[in-house]
Amino acid sequence: MNWKAEIKTHKGQKRVVVYFDYNSSAIERLKQLEDAKWSKTLSAWHLPDNSTNRKRFGIEQEATLNTDKIAALENFVVYLRTKRYSSSTIKTYTEALKSFLSFYNLKPLESINNSDVINYHHQFILKNKLSSSYQNQIINAIKLYFAIIKDTAIQINKIYRPKSEKVLPHVLSKAEVKKILDAHSNIKHKTMLSMIYSCGLRRSELLNLKPNDIDSDRNLVIIRQAKGKKDRIAPLSASILEMLRAYYKIYRPKNWLFEGQKLGGQYDERSLALVLKQALTKANINKPVTLHWLRHSYATHLLEAGTDLRYIQELLGHKSSKTTEIYTHVSTKSLQNIKSPFDDL
Repeated sequence: MNWKAEIKTHKGQKRVVVYFDYNSSAIERLKQLEDAKWSKTLSAWHLPDNSTNRKRFGIEQEATLNTDKIAALENFVVYLRTKRYSSSTIKTYTEALKSFLSFYNLKPLESINNSDVINYHHQFILKNKLSSSYQNQIINAIKLYFAIIKDTAIQINKIYRPKSEKVLPHVLSKAEVKKILDAHSNIKHKTMLSMIYSCGLRRSELLNLKPNDIDSDRNLVIIRQAKGKKDRIAPLSASILEMLRAYYKIYRPKNWLFEGQKLGGQYDERSLALVLKQALTKANINKPVTLHWLRHSYATHLLEAGTDLRYIQELLGHKSSKTTEIYTHVSTKSLQNIKSPFDDL
């Protein structure tokens, strides 16, 4: 079973919050634990934050950082904000750098060198079987931080990266996508999932849309300041525009195109994930589908329909064409025309 646990403040108290895909036996076991509760807001189970629960769910006790490391993290955050990095990137880089600095908490910053980076890889990342993507986040944070401070033993240009994993994107068939998009009768839920697929949106891009970002005269959606601080546009199909109009008449959103239960507040990303999960249950699809699968499917279906890769790159907001080219490996259009020699036996 895939799961993760983290410490969060919920209703003024620190709790161990556990996220996992629906599993009846796991839920029954959780119910037996003291003060285990389900939170609709968090869309997760949570328990008291104590050493027993931290150990039970593999959460290490946080060591207190030395003063120089705390100051280093604070200065790093200020630098990232000045450079206008997004809040999510700031959080990712800061947590990555904190992990590295915590490992060398007792060593002066100016004494940390490239051998320490290699040792951290072996003694922490590889030992704990962490992903190469996490390792890359660490490297990005280390290189960025040590590039902006003076008196360092780190040689930035000699920090190496792990060999990247060649992982193909997950793609759904058009029939599966239709089942998912037709699963909800709630117009808001149906429209949100449909927008992600029909425009190839990332989750954050959907949630950051505002009513004025829909240009109904030109049949376009304007995606503002997406990944890489770039604006882009995507075409709106006639059917999705009709769906948006029906949705707007009912909900009349003010600040965000899709608002949560709180008037004028942005729709919660975990609630959106739950919307997809419910759609999968109703559609009787047992694959571990995520919202990003809809974006991958959009790109692959465009490619299979004959859309040029350059246009798909622009529609998805990819900086490099190499990122877009990965969809050629999952497109079945050409593969279906290949006749197996087995058929001639």
